[in-house]
Amino acid sequence: MKTIGLIGGMSWQSSALYYQLINQEAKRRLGGHHNARSLMYTVDFSAIEACQRAGDWQLTAAILADAARALERGGADCVVLCTNTMHIVADEISAAISIPLLHIVDVTADAIRAAGQRRVGLLATEFTMSGEFYRARMRTRGVEIIVPSQPERELVHRIIYDELCHGVIRPESRAAYCKTVADLQMYGAEAVVLGCTEVELLLRPEDVAVPLHASTALHAAAAVQFALTDPAL
Repeated sequence: MKTIGLIGGMSWQSSALYYQLINQEAKRRLGGHHNARSLMYTVDFSAIEACQRAGDWQLTAAILADAARALERGGADCVVLCTNTMHIVADEISAAISIPLLHIVDVTADAIRAAGQRRVGLLATEFTMSGEFYRARMRTRGVEIIVPSQPERELVHRIIYDELCHGVIRPESRAAYCKTVADLQMYGAEAVVLGCTEVELLLRPEDVAVPLHASTALHAAAAVQFALTDPAL
């Protein structure tokens, strides 16, 4: 089994979900007492969040590239960035290492296409919903992204940073997300991507009337698949 390198801490709530999902998938695939071989480098989200607010993506890229290099030195065979938003600097991280970075957009787009869908809504941070990095990469794989209205984007973003990153789950916030999903469906979305790892802590498939693509779960499964391509196991 290959060793999965995880860059975590954005937020630690998200990292805990990644760790759980990866090991559950390894157990499902291999049975017995198996779990995934992994390393995690946890950054301090306070520093990352400050860079986000300042728009200092260069410094953020340097911090995360250092983390990726540390994982490679530690014996990781791939890198998984445990966040959607910070894939803004995925190219810089990839350039800093000689092992693969498993890109969350690619595995999510593959799942959308496998489901026969081409037009999907997106719930994520404002950086991801408003930025071009996510939708452009989706577009190259034949998927069109629809984002909520500006007031809804602001609400979705606030709930992520003020509540979900701190492990706070509120029924009224779930209801607000459900309304946003319904609006995205009205705009023509065939499904909705949960494009922020923390959103998967709040919104469940049974809460809404359209299919949900949980990017974290898809990313975790792809990491396990990569790890199990080693014939030596």
